[in-house]
Parts: sequence; structure tokens; C-alpha cells
Amino acid sequence: MTLPHRAEPRAVVVTAVHGRHAHLQRQRAALRTSTHPPLRHVVVAMADPQVSAQLDAAGPDDDVAPDTQVLSIARSSGRLPLAAARNMGAAQALKDLTEAEDLLIFLDVDCIPDPELIRAYLQAAKQRPEDLLCGPVAYLPELSAEKLDAASAQQLASWAAPHPARPAPEPGEIITGGEHALFWSLSFAVRRDVWERIGGFDEAYTGYGAEDTDFSWRARARGVELTWVGGARAYHQHHPVSRPPVEHLPDILRNGRIFADRWGHWPMQGWLEEFKRLGLIRRVGEHWVAAAPAAETPSGSSA
Repeated sequence: MTLPHRAEPRAVVVTAVHGRHAHLQRQRAALRTSTHPPLRHVVVAMADPQVSAQLDAAGPDDDVAPDTQVLSIARSSGRLPLAAARNMGAAQALKDLTEAEDLLIFLDVDCIPDPELIRAYLQAAKQRPEDLLCGPVAYLPELSAEKLDAASAQQLASWAAPHPARPAPEPGEIITGGEHALFWSLSFAVRRDVWERIGGFDEAYTGYGAEDTDFSWRARARGVELTWVGGARAYHQHHPVSRPPVEHLPDILRNGRIFADRWGHWPMQGWLEEFKRLGLIRRVGEHWVAAAPAAETPSGSSA
């Protein structure tokens, strides 16, 4: 017996998380307001056993949140396995996404989705079913928890500033033929066949950096175009960051070398230039390595 085809495609949202539990709760609160609710929210806790407890203690409002599955993954050689966590979440989500029109949506834990985000991604996927779909992410200023928790989607939109280096199409507008170099993994969506065509994230990357650039480069190499979806807006919650991210320097050098050996150039050039300016790295042939400590650096040498 052949079952009738479902009229409406479904979406599962995948979020990898380590800490930032308040950010996760705001993301889930926003998912409750979606005009096209997700079938499920798959939350992958990276070396964070408190995530399940935090969701269990979320309170009565969370009862109307999407059905949730919490998966756990340990550190990899002491580093957070972001690529592997996303792959794990996708594998779980695809168990429910049985139709070609169904959609995998990835959201970083820092992102608050607009109520139209899921619907916009699904509509864009009808027009561009073979593309890697990206929604614009705008950055919120530092706000009190009370103000942020009480904010409407309209208020978030008015406070948030678009990223200056990435497209920000208007709701209802899509931009095809996007530059793969501008892909970011904060918010994106793919159908199953596109995910399988790209091959997911490469789990050789652990810790901070390059796994998303590698993902977009493999998409390009496999002929998957990048499309920006104006209606799939998300709002990035403020949190302190280091500029440059000195605490992630070992990860950046390790992951950058994996990427360079594969693609012939180093990613994260802006950070590398900053590290060089600070005397933290130096060039050896085609690669970057950590500079010797100041006490061991010969006088007058260049980092």
C-alpha cells in the first residue's frame, strides 16, 4: 500500500551547545512563536551534562516548545567536537525527515530565530531545492536579560545590526549565486540530498574554527550553490568575545593547517594577520606556526 504524500514539508532544528544555557532558552522561546513550528528540536550537548537538567527545569512555558531530543557527545582530545556534534544532530533529525522536501535547519545556540525563519527556509527550498540556504544573522547589542527576555521579534529586529560583510536581503527576497567564502554556520538549511551530497561536516576539525569554511568549500566543489534567504532572519545574542580569539590560537593553527593542506590556502586570514601583528605566530614556508616565546625570540627578529 502506498501512503499518500504529505502536503506540507517538515523541518527539524539542530543546535549544538556547550554552556550558554540562557541563550538556549531564548532560542527555544522563539521557536515556540514560529509561524511554521519545527517537527523537533535536536539539541546536542557538547561535554555539557547540565543541558538536560536545564531543559527539564525550564518551567511550564517550555511545555509548548517543540518536541526535543537531547544528545550528548564528549570532548575530542580535550577540544569541543562541533563538527561531530552537528553531524550527530543531523543523523538524528534525518530519521524523521523522510520526504525529499523536508529540511534540516542548523542554528547556533546564540541565535534567536525570527518567527518566519522556518517558513522562509521551507519556501526558499521549494525554489532552490539543490542549494545551501543561508539566512541573514543580525547582531544584538548588549542588553539586560530582562529586556531581552521580554522583547518581541519586532523589537529584536529594530535593535539588531546586520553583519557589514554579508548580504542582508529583505524578507521575501532571495539572492542566488552567493559567494561560498561568506557562508556561516550560525543559521543555514539544507535538504537531505544536499546534506548527503556535501557529506556533512568533516570531523577532523575539532575546537575552534575552519569546519564551516571547509563545509562551504566542499559544497562548492560538489556544485552546490549558495543562496541567501531574506525572510530567514535570526538575531545573534551578545556575549563577550576576544578579538582576536587568542584563547583559540592552538585550535586555529591546527584546523587552519588541515584546511590549507586540503584547499591550498589558509582560512581565517583576518585573525591570522592580527596574531602576526601581536607576535604570536610566524610564517614557515606555506604554513603558520606559533612564534617562540618573547624570551626565546632573537633580538630584531620578525614574528
